[in-house]
Order: sequence, then structure tokens, then C-alpha cells
Amino acid sequence: MIIVTRIGVTDEEIDQIRERVEALGLRTHISKGETHTVIGCIGDEELLEHAPLQAIPGVESVHPVMKPFKLAAREFAAQPTRIPLGGVELGAKEVVVIAGPCSVEGEQMILDTARAVSAMGARGLRGGAYKPRSSPYSFDGMGLEGLELLARARETSGLPIVTEVMDTRQVEQVAGHADVLQIGARNMQNFALLTEVGRVQRPVLLKRGMSATIKDLLLAAEYIMKQGNTHVILCERGIRTFETATRNTFDLAAIPVLKKETHLPVVADPSHAGGRTDLVIPLAAAAIAAGADGLLVEVHPRPIEAVSDGEQSLTFEQFDEMMAALRPVAQAVGRGLASGAPG
Repeated sequence: MIIVTRIGVTDEEIDQIRERVEALGLRTHISKGETHTVIGCIGDEELLEHAPLQAIPGVESVHPVMKPFKLAAREFAAQPTRIPLGGVELGAKEVVVIAGPCSVEGEQMILDTARAVSAMGARGLRGGAYKPRSSPYSFDGMGLEGLELLARARETSGLPIVTEVMDTRQVEQVAGHADVLQIGARNMQNFALLTEVGRVQRPVLLKRGMSATIKDLLLAAEYIMKQGNTHVILCERGIRTFETATRNTFDLAAIPVLKKETHLPVVADPSHAGGRTDLVIPLAAAAIAAGADGLLVEVHPRPIEAVSDGEQSLTFEQFDEMMAALRPVAQAVGRGLASGAPG
């Protein structure tokens, strides 16, 4: 259930509303907009069924949230959520590009990549220290050493780090090095892991599972937000269908649907969606046109030598070409590419 306050509500009146709701056994979440404040009531809504909430000073209206996801629902926030990232905001007018290799493979390659993508306009550095692989014999990351190299790359480039956490036992370690914790597609419904990252005050980039519906994705976000971490970034990276021409099937329609259903920022991963270098730029352009707040793109100094996902990784030159191609697309839909110096 959500309570919408009247225009000009005072802090004292908001406190009174919260105290009344919490006295009935529910938790509250405050979201302040330009004119109204939305107070989300979290818990057993039957406890509020006979409470005269509209009689409380400052209350304008009371609305039930009928969707199975409450905290992630658009109705639960007075305005879209914006998440600070390296001097810019995900979810604001400008589209934020996060770029880097699939895996951290060594010091020189990650430092070179960080410097290059930063100079070309990326506002975040992605790279895996821990990697989930379908085969147990494939390279699965450098672990702690990879995290330390990412931290060094951040010092060199100023770019915040986005990296994956795969296990509840890794959360504290990864959070100690990264700026954004990524939950990969294979772990989207690892509820113990979702709960654990929800307790950490780091933004979480949540990738849609290969067979997950949009509802599944939003309920996974709900697991994180229920623990108090409301800085969740949703990522569309393609789903598994009968089609074999691409690595995954890019569900472009998911982007505007998510923008309508939730207040959380939405990014797209055109690298995993297509699985081929030649598809990255057109899919990235389509994602921006559909309303994506950001992009997650794989870039490698020498893709032919990459230990993972080289076939979908852009070279530095191709990444520069992509950034140039995307600027007019963003402008055409009333946006731009975030290009300020990393903060």
C-alpha cells in the first residue's frame, strides 16, 4: 500500500504518518518528489484495512499496490530512481555507458582498457574477477587478484568498477573492491545471494535470467530491495529461445515495459544479446531508442586473444565508432551520452 501526501506536507506530518503505520506493525519507505511524497507501507496490508489513514494530517490519498512486486513498482516511488555512478547518474536524462572486458586477464590489459574507454566516454568499467562458466574446465577468473587489478584500474582511470559476485561467501570481498555488484543471469534467482547483496550498501546490477520473465526479474529485484538496498539497476541481456542465429534473443520490448512497470533504471547488454561484434552497435542503438538508461558493453584491447567472449568484444577502435554512432541516436530521442569526466 502507498500513501500519497498532500502538496506542502511538513516533515512533522510525514513523521506522524510513518509513526502511525509502523505502530500497526508495518515498515515504511519514503520517496520524495517535487510536489508530493510517497510513503510505502511494507508488510501485512490487512493490518491497515480498518485504519483511518486518510484522516491523518498531511495525507492526500491511499492506494493499494496490487502487483506481486511492491518496492520495485513504479507506484512505490514519487519519481524515477537515479543511481550515482562516477560523477553521473543512471536513470537521469543522459545515457551512461559501462565498458570493459568479459574477464580481467592481467594488469596491463585492464589498465589499457580502462584508460581507453574512459577517454572515449565510458563512465564505468566492467570486468569479471569471478566468472561463471558452462564448462568447469574454462577460465573462471583471477579471483582476489582480479579485484585488486580492477581497483588499480579505477585509480588510474577514475572509472567506478562493475563486477560480478557469484556466491554469498564472496559478497564482502567483492563489495570491498567494487562500486557496483553485478548479479549475473545464472544467479538471478539465487535468492540467498540476492538477500545478501541487499544487505550491502552498494548498487546492484541485476541481469535478467536466460529463461526469466519480466515479472521474475522484478521479483528478484524485490528480494534485494526488501533488505534495504533500493539501488538496483535492471539489465536486459537477451533470453534463450529456439533461435540460433544469435547467442541470445534480445527482448527489446522488455525495456519500455520495464520503464513503465518500475521506477528502477534499466540498462541493456548488447554484447551478450547478440554474441557477435557486428551486432553490438545496432543493438545498442535500438536499446537507446527503446528507452534504456545505460549500456553494458564488452571491450578488449585484442579480442582475438581474449580468454572469454572474444567474439562479442569490441576493439578500442570499434568502441570509439560505437560511441560516435550512438550520440545522434540519443539526441534523436531527447537524451545524450553522459560524457563528463569521471568523478
